[in-house]
Amino acid sequence: MHKNGCVNVGDTDMYYVAFGEGKKNLVVLPGLSDGLWTVNGKAWLLAGTYKKFFKDYTVYMFSRKNVIPDGYSIKEMADDQATAMKNLGIEKAIAMGVSQGGMIAQFLAANYPELVEKLLLVVTAPYANETIKEVVTKWIDMTTSSTHTELMLDTAEKVYTKEFNENNKKYLSVLARFTKPKNYDRFRKNAYAILGFDARPVLSQIKCPTYIMSGNCDNTVGNDAPYELRDGISNNELIIFDGMGHGLFEEDREFYNKVLEICER
Repeated sequence: MHKNGCVNVGDTDMYYVAFGEGKKNLVVLPGLSDGLWTVNGKAWLLAGTYKKFFKDYTVYMFSRKNVIPDGYSIKEMADDQATAMKNLGIEKAIAMGVSQGGMIAQFLAANYPELVEKLLLVVTAPYANETIKEVVTKWIDMTTSSTHTELMLDTAEKVYTKEFNENNKKYLSVLARFTKPKNYDRFRKNAYAILGFDARPVLSQIKCPTYIMSGNCDNTVGNDAPYELRDGISNNELIIFDGMGHGLFEEDREFYNKVLEICER
């Protein structure tokens, strides 16, 4: 099954994609890139990396909701995510949040423990530290002062290893063309939510098994972030990908095998 769907959330709705035939649910929350291009219509494109999950799992990947108010917070994103899951009849799921998605997932697991049976926090942090603030503020500024290609170049520099960028730079202009939004309003609202993010007061409320997956060369959230998550969440395992940065989920060939192995525990 490959499905491109839309679910009601309050006075607006939220795009999602779903794939797989299994009875177990895996909910995936993407990062800030969702501010540039949503999952809408991309089920076939996004399903490839999850094909080993299809037999036992139904994988859901959600965008942020379609109408984002000014001052929308990460906590509110988690509230809306819980509403979306309930409206789709997802009673319990393994939640995997990547980068900003991991920030949302922390509040989701803390405030809606009945919905989250296991938590995977990938290349994320428990609050907007100085590294995050510097990087995200620059990206916000670039939406008014630079071209979209320049924004994509800076993103690639912060997210991927030098080797990966060297090997893939020929694709960057194509990617820039596909990800350029009509305007940056959605991106900026998502980015400002990151700047105001702090889940440290609720980390102790996360009781489900939690797996913290990070590289040790992360120029986007910094290298202290996974250890701060480890210290704040009681039932956790820390998995460090040596030599990897913020884009480890795209660069490390074993990443999705590792995710499946964790889900199966």
